[in-house]
Amino acid sequence: MTRFASMRGWALTLIALAMLPFILPSDYYLGIATHALVIAVLALSLDILIGQGGMSSLGHAAYLGVSAYAVAWTTRNAGWPAYAAIPFALALGTLTACVFGVLALRARGLGFLMITLALGQVMWGAAYRWVDLTGGDNGIRMQARPVLLGFDLNNATNFYIIVCAVLLTTLIAIYKLDHSALGACLRGTRDQPRRMRMLGHDVWKIRFVGFVSAGFWGAVAGVLYAYDYLYVGPSALSLPQSAEALLMVVLGGAGTLAGPVAGAIVITVIKTVVSSYVDRWYTLLGLTFIIVVSVMPKGLVPGIRSWMKGNRA
Repeated sequence: MTRFASMRGWALTLIALAMLPFILPSDYYLGIATHALVIAVLALSLDILIGQGGMSSLGHAAYLGVSAYAVAWTTRNAGWPAYAAIPFALALGTLTACVFGVLALRARGLGFLMITLALGQVMWGAAYRWVDLTGGDNGIRMQARPVLLGFDLNNATNFYIIVCAVLLTTLIAIYKLDHSALGACLRGTRDQPRRMRMLGHDVWKIRFVGFVSAGFWGAVAGVLYAYDYLYVGPSALSLPQSAEALLMVVLGGAGTLAGPVAGAIVITVIKTVVSSYVDRWYTLLGLTFIIVVSVMPKGLVPGIRSWMKGNRA
């Protein structure tokens, strides 16, 4: 019964997302919805580390930024077509995750958090100072979105459909990872690393594969980010971007597929819609986080599920 209710909930959510282009009053609001789903991919990628691996990172936006810069630079400055720029950006973002993993996985807990923070700040500093490559504070502006799979992505509805398709692919891939032997091993290294070693598992390699997987999906979010804004600047891989992704996972509920998506939608709406009417929207965001954590310590999605189960009982 619970599994059926979960499948029904996901089906209703997907139908609602598909209907948004026909419900929203203008392309402006559709653009906000598109951005929320792009950031949801980033939050989902970070949840692989937090929810499954128990590794909190404050440098996760680096993969988004690296792949976004790669797409923008190769298409704008090198003249590459999107079919070549996108695989290159994904490979570069994943390679960055490999390097970060080798350096960061030497530590655990607070040490891991601080190393990822430092590595993220190094990437932000490079983007800010390496003006010849990244444009510095001015960033890189892209001309237009490409035509992919017969879709002209300059059309807001077409781009939204592509983003929805990528989000669905991300959800399926992370679900498969969560229910695979690798996912079980990753959770084992989170809960009982010493016992995993005694059973003959290489804990470092398991964490490294999980780390790189999270980096790959972060790079996917970066490609969407570049085509969403048609601009990439140092803010794409800054500390606030990483902190917001972490906040989305915690707010929505770590270790759940729906949690990071819900957290991304809530924070994006507060940033883009509510901030138009409320000057101190950061205060509102903080109050929202405090209230949710106080009432639902595990996050919005687990809290709502527990409340619904209690009502049914």
